[in-house]
Amino acid sequence: MKKIISLLAVIGITIFSSCEGPEGIPGQDGQDGLIAEVIEVTNVSFSSSNNFTKTVLFDPPIFESDVVLVYRLTGVFQGKDVWKLLPETHYSPSGTLNFGFDFDFTVNDVDIYLVGNDLSTVPNEFKSNQVLRIIIVPGSFSKTLNTNNYAEVIKALNINESQIQKINF
Repeated sequence: MKKIISLLAVIGITIFSSCEGPEGIPGQDGQDGLIAEVIEVTNVSFSSSNNFTKTVLFDPPIFESDVVLVYRLTGVFQGKDVWKLLPETHYSPSGTLNFGFDFDFTVNDVDIYLVGNDLSTVPNEFKSNQVLRIIIVPGSFSKTLNTNNYAEVIKALNINESQIQKINF
């Protein structure tokens, strides 16, 4: 009796495991990769004539869920650019706010501006010929990034220097 049950079990498993139903309709293709964008803006100057603000338009507009990061070139170390994430704050020796860089964005543009008590006293090295990089990060990806490190962001988004759009003001 045990042999008959075992034999029927083996036959049943063989029959049911080799059956194949009709193939379903194909699903939607997924994204091949993240759609991130980097824009480098050079020769940016902040002055009273532009209200210490520079506006960069997005063409086409970005998605509501996208996140915008702005970095300022602060120097070069061992042959590599040093990028600082905005907002960036500079304090006076007494510990009060002297000035800083900040930004806000919409789906259509990003405004980058200087903030502070008396912007006319900000040294020219911070107001003239600034280089900024604007990174548009897909919203679904932005939570996993260490945004303080420009190099990590660029690497995670798989962006190389040749893909960076250049705008000269």
